[in-house]
Amino acid sequence: MLSRVAHSLYWMARYIERAENIARIVDVNLQLLLDIRHLDEKGLVAHWLPIVQATGDEAEFLKLHPHATGHAVTEFLVFQTENPNSIVSSICSARENARMVRDQITLELWEELNRLYWFVKTPTARQVWKDSPSDFFQQIKAGSLHIIGLTDATLIHNEGWWFAQVGKFLERADKTSRILDLRYKSLPEKGLPESITQTDALEWSAILRSCSAWDAYKSIYGGDIHPRTVAEFLLLSEDFPRSVEFCVVELNRALRYISGVAEGKFTNDAEKLAGRLVAELQFGTIDEIFEAGLHDYLDLVQLKLNNIGAAMFNTYIFQPFNPLEQEIMVQQEEQQQQKNTQ
Repeated sequence: MLSRVAHSLYWMARYIERAENIARIVDVNLQLLLDIRHLDEKGLVAHWLPIVQATGDEAEFLKLHPHATGHAVTEFLVFQTENPNSIVSSICSARENARMVRDQITLELWEELNRLYWFVKTPTARQVWKDSPSDFFQQIKAGSLHIIGLTDATLIHNEGWWFAQVGKFLERADKTSRILDLRYKSLPEKGLPESITQTDALEWSAILRSCSAWDAYKSIYGGDIHPRTVAEFLLLSEDFPRSVEFCVVELNRALRYISGVAEGKFTNDAEKLAGRLVAELQFGTIDEIFEAGLHDYLDLVQLKLNNIGAAMFNTYIFQPFNPLEQEIMVQQEEQQQQKNTQ
């Protein structure tokens, strides 16, 4: 497979996953304001700024907006094209990557991605947002999940599909870790809080809903909300498809399908780093994580995920440039070797 094709499929999947994750984060935090009332200006900044920080776009946000108001943050994360990670920018980037490999994807997938693209690019999206932000986010989430489903159900599960899986699970693991880190300031630097307030419980339940994890969490832990159980579920669950461990296991599996290497071995840095992170998650405990400090641990996980992405790019996407003279010499040597073997 051409490296440019793998690159486009990888980023198409990442950008769709990114748009869906941001839609959930913003939607849940808008709804949370209905439960947490009487916030002054300082309280509103404390509510909205961590969301921008969680997406990793704080520096870019502050260049465009002096204050973290609800309007500024939602505009930045939803519509602002100056933000390359906004919902609109992500969907546009996903479509552009799909367009460059149109012959590698199915008609059904292209049509749905194109439909979502034209929705966010026309005034209709602004009108839906103005009438009901919840309805707007529902359309984004439904369209994104439809595309993810079509990718699994209609594409041939060849190398290209596995590169899309790498992009999807790398993005999903990263965003789950960032969402979990949203309210780290309510925790002690190390260890667990002695008690949590009703507001804390609301905010931690919002973290679960931001990961579409509320119903799955309740089926295991019931209605009791505590940072320890929330973090354990979102980090170390083997069965929940948005937990960090689940995503890294699937990411590791996808990398090994691409290269054909067996589990427990590696042929490149991406496989080595992914396998190492899988082992750390599978043999780690939530008590050890809190003892080390949840915020510091999540920062380290995000760094390791970034390193896996960089290693994957260096292994499969980046091709060193060879001067024309060197290419001619290589071809001549290959031709000479073929003559010698005849």
